[in-house]
Amino acid sequence: MRHVVDASPLSEPVFFILASLAAEAKHGYALMKDIERLSGQRVRLSTGTMYGALRRLLDEDWIERIQTEDTSREKQTYQITRAGMEALEAEHERMKQLTKITSSLLRTREVSL
Repeated sequence: MRHVVDASPLSEPVFFILASLAAEAKHGYALMKDIERLSGQRVRLSTGTMYGALRRLLDEDWIERIQTEDTSREKQTYQITRAGMEALEAEHERMKQLTKITSSLLRTREVSL
């Protein structure tokens, strides 16, 4: 199990799963709906993509299953771990750097036009 956060970009499904779980623990269907909301309806994960990503995140110890009071349909509820939060924060920093570089290049381009 890996706990070290590397600088590799997160896939979009992983990014949105971690971002959604950073706010609060959720079960799979609630995650899918929240990801649609967070992305402005642009990202709609299939069930296969969602649960494949959840399995990888569980293996990486970036999320964990938790017990909830709702056992009526045996829903699995997930929450982000410290390692998952570190991965999300590292992605945020990576994106900020990319945005800073791009903004600088675009400003330079505008001046030369």
